[in-house]
Amino acid sequence: MPYVNIRVTNEGVTTGQKLQLIQGATDLLQRVLNKDPATTFVIIDEVEMENWGVNRENVASRRQREAR
Repeated sequence: MPYVNIRVTNEGVTTGQKLQLIQGATDLLQRVLNKDPATTFVIIDEVEMENWGVNRENVASRRQREAR
């Protein structure tokens, strides 16, 4: 029973894009590990950019800085 957790920043990921992620992860596990799609769970967490950090700063601050 595979469990996949995908985390993305909360930047308007559409329902269609989420479905593609779910289908793609499920297909990958079936193809590579022969896992049953009926027992494969895919969870998508959307994280606020202020709560996602890289290189000592959060993504919101980094994007603002880079936009200048």
